[in-house]
Amino acid sequence: MANSINWFELPSKDFERACKFYSDVLGGEVNVVENEGVRMGFLPNFTQDGAVGGCVIHGEGLEPAGNGTMVYLNGGEDLGIPLGKVESAGGKIVRPKTQGPYGFSAVFLDSEGNKVAFHSMG
Repeated sequence: MANSINWFELPSKDFERACKFYSDVLGGEVNVVENEGVRMGFLPNFTQDGAVGGCVIHGEGLEPAGNGTMVYLNGGEDLGIPLGKVESAGGKIVRPKTQGPYGFSAVFLDSEGNKVAFHSMG
């Protein structure tokens, strides 16, 4: 098994707003598909072979959460770059870039209220 996690979903209240948030913060296109009444916006740079993938999702019974499991997104070479886009895209920084024993991390609330984090080595 290459990864313990192979997929994640970030629920949205306003699907278009959430897709724009992640497109702006991650700097790439969010590809949208709909299947059986559920809308999914595949996050940019998460579809390479062998990579962990994820999406923004919208449908009945799917609610954003500010507590519980937290997903750490790849912050690239310097997580300060995508983190610097969070607030202008409609999110809120909960914990700024902080150095730990395994690189750097930062925590934010996305435009929908999901608590998400970035991780990077720089």
